[in-house]
Amino acid sequence: MSTPPVSAAPVSAAQPTVRPAPRPGTYPDGIVDAALTSVFDVWSSVVRHSVDYWCGALERGATPFDVAADVLEWGSVVTRREPPTWTTPHTVVREWPVARLRDFSPKRPRGKASGVPVLVLPPQAGHDSCIVDYAQGQSQIRTALDAGLTRVLSLDWVGATPATKDEGVEAYLAVIREAVADLGGRVHLVGDCQGGWLAVIYTALHPETVATLTIAGAPVDFHAGEPLIHDWIQLLSPDGRMDFYRALVASGGGVLPGQVLLDGFKAMQPQGETDRQLGVLAHFDDPAYLARYATFENWFQHTQPIPGAFYLWIVEHLFQRNELVSGTLVVEGRIVDLSAISCPLYLLAGSSDHITPPPQVFALADFASTPADDVTRLVVPGGHLGLFMGHEALRGHWAPVFAAIAARG
Repeated sequence: MSTPPVSAAPVSAAQPTVRPAPRPGTYPDGIVDAALTSVFDVWSSVVRHSVDYWCGALERGATPFDVAADVLEWGSVVTRREPPTWTTPHTVVREWPVARLRDFSPKRPRGKASGVPVLVLPPQAGHDSCIVDYAQGQSQIRTALDAGLTRVLSLDWVGATPATKDEGVEAYLAVIREAVADLGGRVHLVGDCQGGWLAVIYTALHPETVATLTIAGAPVDFHAGEPLIHDWIQLLSPDGRMDFYRALVASGGGVLPGQVLLDGFKAMQPQGETDRQLGVLAHFDDPAYLARYATFENWFQHTQPIPGAFYLWIVEHLFQRNELVSGTLVVEGRIVDLSAISCPLYLLAGSSDHITPPPQVFALADFASTPADDVTRLVVPGGHLGLFMGHEALRGHWAPVFAAIAARG
């Protein structure tokens, strides 16, 4: 049976960002600037932590044997890992091959439902979904509950297997659609990073099921701002071919290993890795510091694979072609028309987020039909990961957003 033709979405007054390709034989400016900055920052980190360590060693009269013992202990600490865990009590209420649905709602009398539920879509970039419930005092889930929301659930993306390696974006949208149906047919949708653009696509296709849409660090116009990821994509495939990315997936047996993404993030910002690992050597006498380090490393260094078909679709249609804002993205046999989104929008971006610069997030308001007075834009101090679980982000920005959502019922 032939597929009916798909017509283009209505042209928005807003226009997608068009980034020129780098000249042949040159590197994108963003990569050059980031590399120079990284060299300086890595050197500064090495000097700072070395001075801190040796000053402490001199104060305690450390012998060469003490220094050797410290180095051995440092090696043990920076390689010790445990699987990350969710923090807030909950139950798993449904499972699919690619996801689980976790319910954090306080217990209530059977049959008693209160308000429109919140459904959180975590990031999915080779890490565990529990970053949205990262730790005591650093949990989006807990922040939502404390703001007065009584029905709070989150999807938990499952690592790809040989059985799910060919699952595409439709499989993830089907999970969201079924979860929303289970929750009564209407939700407050919250999406972080990849979960954010997935939430945008779902809302554009099923706007009647979304009461409010909140996205954080989620690219909508993938070429806006100064996106370091896009610069790397231009470098690795300057002519738009997918050979490099297909080879990555083929080397993983049809899935993209999460370690590949982790190594990519480290390569983009090596100063962060250097600062964390050397910081341990300079803080052996600070149990609170070491506990924070262990919690982050358990999450950050733990990776899970992504279905190869899903990954290749993302690179080609979103990162390369920027189809989400060009009106040409076809999903489930339909054009994804962002102007179909008219619900209240809450848009959060990190001020120093080099993964998803603020213009990529705020672009949604330009393409959606939501009235201007129903759009909230918030710039949160800090970078990409801090936007999801940082103390300042949760207290100063997520808490008011969740309170505003709770007030809507």
